Amino acid sequence: MAAIARGSVREVRVSDVEAAGLAAADAGPFLAALRSAVGGHDDAAAVWAAVVAARVLRPDHPHALHQLVYYSVYAGWDRAARGPPPYWFPSPTDCKQTNLGRVMEENGPKLLGASYKDPISSFGLFHKFAVENQEASLEFGIYFVYWKIVLKELSIKFLREPTSILDASDKSKKGGTWFPGAVLNIAECCLLPWTSQNKTDDSTAILWRDEGFDDYPVNRMSLKELRTQVMTVANALDTMFQKGGRIAIDMPMTCNAVIIYLAIILGGFVVVSIADSFAPQEIGTRMRVAKAKAIFTQDFIIRGGKKFPLYSCVMKGTSCKAIVIPATGDCLGVTLRNGDMSWKDFLSRAAGRSPMYSPVYQSADALINILFSSGTTGEPKAIPWTQLCPIRCGADTWANLDVRPKDISCLPTNLGWVMGPIQLFLCFLNGATLALYHGSPLGRGFCKFVQDAHVSALGSVPSLVKSWKAGNHTKGLDWTKIRVLATTGEASDIDDNLWISSRTCYKPIVECCGGTELASSFIQGSLLQPQVFGAFSGASMSTGFVILDEQGNPYPDDVPCSGEVGLFPLYFGATDRLLNADHDKVYFDGMPVYRGRQLRRHGDIIQRTAGGYYIVQGRADDTMNLGGIKVEAPPFNVFNLLFAFHETKSMLLLHEQTSSVEIERVCNGADEGLLETAAVSVKPPGGGPEQLAILAVLKDRSATYDANLLKGKFQRAIQRNLNPLFKVSYVKVVPEFPRTASNKLLRRVLRDQLKRELGNRSKL
Repeated sequence: MAAIARGSVREVRVSDVEAAGLAAADAGPFLAALRSAVGGHDDAAAVWAAVVAARVLRPDHPHALHQLVYYSVYAGWDRAARGPPPYWFPSPTDCKQTNLGRVMEENGPKLLGASYKDPISSFGLFHKFAVENQEASLEFGIYFVYWKIVLKELSIKFLREPTSILDASDKSKKGGTWFPGAVLNIAECCLLPWTSQNKTDDSTAILWRDEGFDDYPVNRMSLKELRTQVMTVANALDTMFQKGGRIAIDMPMTCNAVIIYLAIILGGFVVVSIADSFAPQEIGTRMRVAKAKAIFTQDFIIRGGKKFPLYSCVMKGTSCKAIVIPATGDCLGVTLRNGDMSWKDFLSRAAGRSPMYSPVYQSADALINILFSSGTTGEPKAIPWTQLCPIRCGADTWANLDVRPKDISCLPTNLGWVMGPIQLFLCFLNGATLALYHGSPLGRGFCKFVQDAHVSALGSVPSLVKSWKAGNHTKGLDWTKIRVLATTGEASDIDDNLWISSRTCYKPIVECCGGTELASSFIQGSLLQPQVFGAFSGASMSTGFVILDEQGNPYPDDVPCSGEVGLFPLYFGATDRLLNADHDKVYFDGMPVYRGRQLRRHGDIIQRTAGGYYIVQGRADDTMNLGGIKVEAPPFNVFNLLFAFHETKSMLLLHEQTSSVEIERVCNGADEGLLETAAVSVKPPGGGPEQLAILAVLKDRSATYDANLLKGKFQRAIQRNLNPLFKVSYVKVVPEFPRTASNKLLRRVLRDQLKRELGNRSKL
């Protein structure tokens, strides 16, 4: 259990420090250093900033000590008036060295005139300029239009330059036509040296390590070696498939997967992305919808020292030709069916062909990748990515994550969902190195790889952080070389974020929320704004949106509010079609017109807090109603109840709309044996109001727990910390939760499973 927070950091005593896990001999000096840092600061944010700047808290300190100080500093923070409390503040000096800050210093005075002051105070004005100036001609318009600035920063090589940034004259195309006339090959852009990024043939393109070799040196692949291998695969593809053919990848994100991905695009083919966690039926559905001709896969997946079959799932899912790569060594561990091919035999088809390869150049809106929605209800949407999408990936991470040349970026992910391609392009278009761990990201092996590879930009999803924290997997490791963290995929937990940020000496965590169809995040944190745990500081660069009330009217931009988000339709990189659904019906029908253009639907309910931060509260079409109170689920990034698991004097008042994650947050702290919980609502078999069900996963999967005892603990925790009207009706302990390929918790699946179970009980 965490140390109890005091009502003020000045009330912290030596006994509190010792109770938080610091040795008696160290407690006194620590408290003296803490009081010295606090000094005469009165404002809680200034106190926290001073504590962090003085390095009073170290990564090797017990987490309970970090909790004690952080929650004590902000014990009296008025969230209603000031919004969520900040934990990271941009430096007036360092901000000018960020990508965006540097560009603002160069161009801000020309664009904004006397209104420009510095990157921090003028960020809002520059963001507004980027949103409102997207249509100018490259030849005759505003020279410093945002997307022209970005093109100069990324390694983008056009065979033929676009005639303009955006042609918005065709009103039937709601999102406009971006980069009309442009011709390029985006994979080639990833593989070429780039002078402005100091990217040479000898630059390290990929670092990787295989699971089980955690004490061995990290492997390295140069840009030249990567390009050579990509060209070999592209040559082999040419001997088997017609240009434009759709070729699937269903394998972990290994070096070979990255090489295959780039080779397919370099050769003028189309990648079909399939997550390696999918069952045969899901594989078959995606192969059929995408009209794929073949599939690259592995014989097995190696995770946690265990082998899991992958090729057999592919065989059961599709009759298309499979090209099978051994998970370890050079020999396959399976017998191939007739018509399938080994990786070795596939590569041999390139023998005798020129080692050089001429890329297939296409228009900017040419199809390069087919990705899919999670498909939790009905057939998954087939989402086409064009060559514009990677540029958006590179641009957003350049601006908001501040990915720079020579950065080493790592995000445990898969090419089967959107973060795989995003991670690939954010590295190669920004001149950064891609770091890959061939194995399970849940344990100490991955955490040690982060240290040994000198990762400077680390991405994660909250469930990974929870696993690292629960296992104390970073103990004794040095994560201080990390410069920026990023999180996406599901709701963030404030205390877990406190833990991971503390491991890096409190580096910023950039929260990201977007969609496959956007090729980006529409809302993000920024290194030019103070950051808070579990919330977003604004729209991503060049993105505009409004929050709509129940009548579809936009709230004023500076008013705290909650409602469905409406995206400005001129959104670079967003889809203008779907392969198996009506695009306009999905994203535009029923949305209001704003400033002469119909808004684009994203489907999230978001809250703007005091202080101008944003919290994504859930999906507009997926809610539960408990005792007349609307509960959104599944939320993407919800501000947690800061003191939910602390015994403090503060009582937190809920908004009329709360979230399932807030319920889960409270339940997670109800018993030390819990790893995570999921809150869903079910209607009783005989009818009546929705009832709250809590499903739980234990830290020790072999342990036995009394469900009624847990039910009582959950009920007391919810009544004490959330709402006395919420009654827990059902509790069930399960071995694990179902998740999408992007690791989002499938509450709908849990709800349906529980509904069937309760229905069967009623029949008995």
